Amino acid sequence: MEYIIENEYLKVTVTTWGAQVKSVIRKCDGVEHMWQADKSVWGYHAPILFPHCGKVVDGIIEVDGREYPSGQHGFARTSEHQFVEQSADTVVLELCSSPELLERFPYEFRLVSTFTLENDTLHHTLTVENLDEKKLGFGIGYHPGFAVPFDDKHVATDYELRFSEPESPICMNCLPTGLVQSNHYVLGTNISAISVDENLFGNDSHCMVNLRSATLGLYEKGTGRGVVCDIREFPYTLIWSKPGMPKFICIEPWQSLPSFEGGSRKWEEKAHAAILEPGEAWSTTLSTSFVR
Repeated sequence: MEYIIENEYLKVTVTTWGAQVKSVIRKCDGVEHMWQADKSVWGYHAPILFPHCGKVVDGIIEVDGREYPSGQHGFARTSEHQFVEQSADTVVLELCSSPELLERFPYEFRLVSTFTLENDTLHHTLTVENLDEKKLGFGIGYHPGFAVPFDDKHVATDYELRFSEPESPICMNCLPTGLVQSNHYVLGTNISAISVDENLFGNDSHCMVNLRSATLGLYEKGTGRGVVCDIREFPYTLIWSKPGMPKFICIEPWQSLPSFEGGSRKWEEKAHAAILEPGEAWSTTLSTSFVR
């Protein structure tokens, strides 16, 4: 199912498959800003990452001596979420533990996605509730893909990723296994922007750690049009696209990392975004502005 929310600036479509933002159209110029999930390239729009970001050791999480298979980024992005409520500018979806999901993640939980419009900004709040009788640890993150170019008058190289502060981004190395390695690299020194070109994602994503910037945006050079993510509450921000000239750019604020190479498969030993006592809840919000 799909649900539409809108205001005078934006028209947003949310799909219950993966609780994804499927479409964001800026009303002043009709630009579609979300990647339209061409399966021949990348078949998602804006997946949410839960109960972990990236990969886990051997694709397995171990709880109380039992092993559970867990693929890239967990299961929330490929699950059907349920409608809760809607108003003109807000829609709420939820994903709850079920017999099927308990075979993949042995915790009772509720994951609530709240999408709210405020002027030219879309807020997406993820709330995790621990409905179990034991502690619940989890990782969580966002993975929106933004289409480039914005129109047929531009090409991908007309865009750049801009920080709100000068940065020397330290990046975690996750090659070649997708697990965090013991070394790191620097993406640049005292830079304010990263140009988009065919070489930027030749070796996959860049996982930047502890940025000072409040925002990271995908901007069209010379026009001021942009998609700007508020990253200030996130310890990790990734940028990613397929190798070659990008057709989309993902800006991915994460609250947790993939597992470490050589690390434990035991879930309680994994570094989590939060660990909740029974009955507790925890929230995080990605705010994305579509500026002109």
